[in-house]
Amino acid sequence: MRAAVLAATVDVLLDAGLEALSIGEVARRAGVHESSVYRRWGTKGNLALDAVLDRTRTEIPVPDTGALRTDLSALLHGTAAFVRTPLGALLVRMALREDMAEFEGARERFWNHRFAAGSAVLARAGERGELRPGVDHRLVFEALMGPLHMRLLLTREPLDDAFLDGVVDLVLDGIAPPHRW
Repeated sequence: MRAAVLAATVDVLLDAGLEALSIGEVARRAGVHESSVYRRWGTKGNLALDAVLDRTRTEIPVPDTGALRTDLSALLHGTAAFVRTPLGALLVRMALREDMAEFEGARERFWNHRFAAGSAVLARAGERGELRPGVDHRLVFEALMGPLHMRLLLTREPLDDAFLDGVVDLVLDGIAPPHRW
C-alpha cells in the first residue's frame, strides 16, 4: 500500500502540482481507502514529504565509494541529475514558494534529511582521515550544493561535468586535512 500511495502522490504532484494534491485523489489513484492514507500520513504535507523523500532516496542515494572526492562528486552529480527531472524541477519551484505555510514543516524536514545524508558522507570521510577536524558538516554541504542552485536559479548557466567537478575540487580544498610532508 505504501508504495502505491507514494507513487500516486508523485503522479498527482507531477500532473497537477502541489496545489492540486489531495488525499482523496491520491487514494483514488492508489486504489486504497482515503481513511488508510489519513491514518498513515495525517496531512498532505506529511504525504508529500514522504513521497519526495522516498523518491530522492532512490534517485540521489547516499554514496559510499570509499573516498571523499568520489562521494562528493556522486552526491553533487546525482543532485544535478535529479533537479533536471520533472520531480526535481517541481521541488525547486516548491522550495521557492513562500505562500505555502502548510508545507513549511515538510520543507524543513526535507532539508534536514538531505543535510543528514551529506553529513553521513563527511562522517565516513572523517573516520578515514580525509577531513580536517572540526569541519562543520552542514556548512560543507551548503558549500557543495550552493553553486548548483546558484546556476540553476540565478545565472541559468549549464550544470556540466566540468562545473560540478570544479565545485567538488573547491570544496575539497577547503576541508582537506593539512598535508604532512
